[in-house]
Amino acid sequence: MQDSLNRPSGDRKDVAVVLPAYNEELTIEATVRDFHSALPEASIWVINNRSADRTETIARETIASLGCRGGVINEMRPGKGNAVRRGFLEIDADVYILADADMTYPASEVVTLMEPVVSGNADMVVGDRHSAGHYAAENKRAFHGFGNKIVRDLVNVLFRSKLADIMSGYRVFSRRFVKNYPILVEGFEIETDMTLHALDKRFRIIELPVNYKDRPDGSVSKLNTFSDGLKVLFTIGNILRYYRPMLFFGAVGCLMALAGLLAGLPVLLEFLEYRYILHVPLAILATGLEIVAAVVFAIALLLDSIAHQDRRNFERQLLNQEQH
Repeated sequence: MQDSLNRPSGDRKDVAVVLPAYNEELTIEATVRDFHSALPEASIWVINNRSADRTETIARETIASLGCRGGVINEMRPGKGNAVRRGFLEIDADVYILADADMTYPASEVVTLMEPVVSGNADMVVGDRHSAGHYAAENKRAFHGFGNKIVRDLVNVLFRSKLADIMSGYRVFSRRFVKNYPILVEGFEIETDMTLHALDKRFRIIELPVNYKDRPDGSVSKLNTFSDGLKVLFTIGNILRYYRPMLFFGAVGCLMALAGLLAGLPVLLEFLEYRYILHVPLAILATGLEIVAAVVFAIALLLDSIAHQDRRNFERQLLNQEQH
């Protein structure tokens, strides 16, 4: 695979390393040096996301001292999703590498991760932290592992996939994926969103096991157990709402219809016995619930058709790009 990076200029793959960073002054220099050592021909871009420490200064000085291509891009809107979006908009390359700037992912494994993308066999390669047990051994936040498992299992069921690591921050992308990926999320849910987009739009995904180690002493994680737990629940709801609207709204419609039947059953029994309705409010409630259920079922059908048409339009867009 190294040969593909050192071919004559006409065939050489332009590789960009994208490192979102927020208050990473303790680790940014080592991260940049690590990736430059593994990929001396690649450009390295640090996306400084409103850091209040010396992250930007250290990144600029390190890149300048190494003499490598790249630089620092400032993104003032908070959130990793915003940082990645800015990087993908500003940076032009054939192969994109996304990693955290906290020394949790080893750059020594990046060439292996790149190979399927460079050879044209994958659009996204995910560094799998779980299969070899590294994440379980290093991660000190049990709730995050639990949340990861819930989202992973749900995604695998809905998309009939067998992915092991939905939320890995170590990934390699083809240019085709990056330039056809609309980033609408703002925070740490960016990795889940990438995976969902790839599955929904049928991009080729390959997972390869990588080593993972927790942050070094003194480096503080930006994740919050409770707020990120709520984000996990919100992500699950969005997965169903956006990617499987028939299932989501159909389930809501079924609950409404069931509630309407339960509310209307006493009214029906009453009418059969007395040929008269005494509980008029209950009858109105039951009727209202059944009407709402019918409306929700109609919405489910409409949104499912729209989602299907969106996938058809996306396929046409990819075909037109390939032809040009």
